[in-house]
Amino acid sequence: MYRARLERDFKSWIDKGLLQESAARAMLSEYDGRESTFRAGRVLLILAALLLSASIFLLVAANWEALPRLARVAGIVALVWGFHFAAAWLFRVERSGLAAAALVIGTAAFGGGIALIGQMYHLSGDAADAALLWFAGACISAVAFRSAAMSAAAGGLAWFYFATALTESGFNPTSDWRLWSVPALAVIVVLLVRFTNAGRARHLAYLLFLSWLAWLYVDSPSLAFAGGLAVSGLVAFLAAALPGSPLRPIAMEAGSAPAFYSFALTLLGFTAFQYEAAGLATEVATGAGTLLVALLGIAVAGAQNGAVRYLGYIAFAGELLYLAFETLGSMLGTSGFFLISGLVVAGIAWLVIRIEGHMARTRHKEAPQ
Repeated sequence: MYRARLERDFKSWIDKGLLQESAARAMLSEYDGRESTFRAGRVLLILAALLLSASIFLLVAANWEALPRLARVAGIVALVWGFHFAAAWLFRVERSGLAAAALVIGTAAFGGGIALIGQMYHLSGDAADAALLWFAGACISAVAFRSAAMSAAAGGLAWFYFATALTESGFNPTSDWRLWSVPALAVIVVLLVRFTNAGRARHLAYLLFLSWLAWLYVDSPSLAFAGGLAVSGLVAFLAAALPGSPLRPIAMEAGSAPAFYSFALTLLGFTAFQYEAAGLATEVATGAGTLLVALLGIAVAGAQNGAVRYLGYIAFAGELLYLAFETLGSMLGTSGFFLISGLVVAGIAWLVIRIEGHMARTRHKEAPQ
């Protein structure tokens, strides 16, 4: 998506005489050569690796009882180390796509080996412990090979660990300490992403942390918790996006994600506030706060961060419709609600047009002459 937009912009600038065609080709070639650039072939290789992993597991499982115990252990060890040695050789001959696929198969074999050996020797533990060990193995592979694919795999395994710990604890955080280790796993994934330059995998860590916070609130809702989410999110958002903030340059190095996810955390907190509200007046007051936060996000970071801008639009529109339904819909009935909703959406459209026009004028003024 980004490359297509970049190519369209280059073509437009070339037609206007603002950019030389040779320079545009060179910049596109440099972008295409980046390790993090999306390539359909690499994605298909990873999918093929996952399918091969599944076939190996099914083949072993189907004949598991027929194999001697020593042969089982030796076969698992051979699969894990064989694919990792193959990945090392493929990296050496600069076949990074095939190397990533080999690492995925080797890490999948490691996870399968954990489960099969645990079953074979009746080792104590449960699925969450196995998932944590599997996650640790993926992290070691990611660091050893500096592999972006393994960073993404570690992010996926962190989610698997969270899901299994939730299930085994009966969705009760006080009964299982492992649920409180989820933020540490998210931090580890972020560090792996920075070390391996796996930009897209960072979303797995951010979403994991947000989901963990949302689950904690759902499990133990309170006004103080909602306030903590809203305040911490707002402080983080202003630190990441407000011009003049000493942390803004650091956040900008990570792209749009820090501002977007801190803004999402702020809105999550205000949504929790609204859930805690008792009475129409309090609900309208918290709704007005949500509207102000949405406008604040658009005003502070909307011009540079499209993700924040669209999230702000969605939050603003959704909150207005919700307030219209709560305050006027019940009094006017269904037809009145749709009438009010139509007027609200028209007002939102007018406001968005004005905001977009203001942002366009601001970018034009700030552009170097």
